[in-house]
Amino acid sequence: MKKEFLVAVSVLFGMAASLSVSAQEKLSLKQCREMALKYNKEMAAADKQTEAARLLSLSYKANFFPNFTASGTGLYSTADGSLGIQGGNLPVFLPDPVTGELATSGYAYFPGLNLDYKVGTVYTGGVQVEQPLYMGGKIRAAYKMSLLGKEMAHLNEELTASGVILNTDKAYVQLVKAKEMKKVAEKYHVLLNELFRNVKSAHQHGMKPQNDVLKVQVKLNESELALRKADNALRLAGMNLCHYIGRPLTAGIDISDEFPEVEQEWKTQVADISARPEYGILNKQIAMAEQQVKLNRSELLPRVGVKGSYDYFHGLEINDETLMKKGSFSVFLNVSVPLFHFGERMNKVRSAKVKLEQTRLEQENANEKMLLELTQATNNLDEARLECELSERSLEQAEENMKVSGKQYEVGLETLSDYLEAQVMWQQAYQTKVDAHFQLYVNYVAYLKAAGQLQ
Repeated sequence: MKKEFLVAVSVLFGMAASLSVSAQEKLSLKQCREMALKYNKEMAAADKQTEAARLLSLSYKANFFPNFTASGTGLYSTADGSLGIQGGNLPVFLPDPVTGELATSGYAYFPGLNLDYKVGTVYTGGVQVEQPLYMGGKIRAAYKMSLLGKEMAHLNEELTASGVILNTDKAYVQLVKAKEMKKVAEKYHVLLNELFRNVKSAHQHGMKPQNDVLKVQVKLNESELALRKADNALRLAGMNLCHYIGRPLTAGIDISDEFPEVEQEWKTQVADISARPEYGILNKQIAMAEQQVKLNRSELLPRVGVKGSYDYFHGLEINDETLMKKGSFSVFLNVSVPLFHFGERMNKVRSAKVKLEQTRLEQENANEKMLLELTQATNNLDEARLECELSERSLEQAEENMKVSGKQYEVGLETLSDYLEAQVMWQQAYQTKVDAHFQLYVNYVAYLKAAGQLQ
């Protein structure tokens, strides 16, 4: 009686849960992906990195254009003084018309000169414009590196997005698997309940021994524990999906009861990794290392620049008159040629070349690893497809075996242990089928990521 009451409560609870779930909005895999890409913090960080790289490239681009600067300086000083030249008669010399020699012809009176000066308030201001004409390729190399950095940021954003999609898909199908596993546990529990009622009734009529009742009771207890584990796994899988799509962990969500479809006639390839973001990032790193060599080499080349300015100067009083109070234009041409720096700049170039070779070796190593990863993903996908087909076949056979065993048990041709074992085999085959479909989709998206096709 107690057992039947517990079963009834379990059924009612399941019905209530079903009604609650039906009231929830069902989320598709596409919706979960969109929510994950929108709320994922790694995606937000990658987006900020892309924006920072874009702004940095604009900053380096500005180096091609003139640089305008306004400046001003002010000074106040109490310094002053005077300078005087004594007056008097100054001799006047004229050349002799015959000999050509200078001869004194008289005197001229010089009244003298007194200069009183003071610094007072002095200020100057002006506008300057600077334009580099030739910098040894430094500006161009730096700008190209900034563009490469922006492209790498875009590729990193794609890489992050593919990782988010992969994890979201795994969490989604994990929830589908948990729902399917709960269905398996419920169906197995229903089978055992029906068997328990039949065996108990037969025992009450003296047709079955008490031992058979106890055997079914033990299996029924195990089934109740499996139901509890399935409920916990379902709740945990839902919380895990909520974590990836930006929902509160305790939010109630519902998804489809079916695993996402997998293309049946896919064309796998194990030789092309060029679509992967990692492959593009490695190529950009090579290009950036090449530009670094050019950037360091520019330190060995001449530099030519031109500067023009308009400046206004006001100040310095002499005899209570301002000496300077007007503006002027100036043009400067600067040529700088490096001569000798004890190998400092040359060694920088050599170091950049070594770094370039190192980056190329790292690229080759990473490409080989990606090819191995793609091959492994292809093999896993092929094995998962075969396992899925075999699990479907095994479930049909186990279900037929359970029916035959049940009929033979009813007529006394098989023992209860044989029938219970047939039920366990059916349960295990059902679980294997669910897990095979789960692994098939997981391996499918893993292959798409390894091939650079997960978008």
